[in-house]
Amino acid sequence: MPDLGYVVAALLIAGAITVALRAVPFAILKPLRESSLVLALGLWMPVGILGILAASTWIGTFTGDDGGAGIDWATAAQAALAAAVTVAVHLLFGRRTLLSIGLGTLTFVLLVNLL
Repeated sequence: MPDLGYVVAALLIAGAITVALRAVPFAILKPLRESSLVLALGLWMPVGILGILAASTWIGTFTGDDGGAGIDWATAAQAALAAAVTVAVHLLFGRRTLLSIGLGTLTFVLLVNLL
């Protein structure tokens, strides 16, 4: 069994490192707020993340979840319809990302389970 002093020292060191790692981003945030790089990342990262998510979903749809070479055309059509719903909701309702992704996902789930 470790000595009580050893355990306390380990906890204090771990706590100090945790607090420091959480505080550093806030300490360097002020100079970065006006950075053109940070502004560009804030603009393009959500689009990039959604693009990667959409690409991986489409690849899974076209190749099948089991990794086979055949294309499941019914599921591909359902995914295309759900993607169209997502884009339409996004453009028609003020680019509300959560609403468009939520309704697109709901559309796909309903199509897959009801058809």
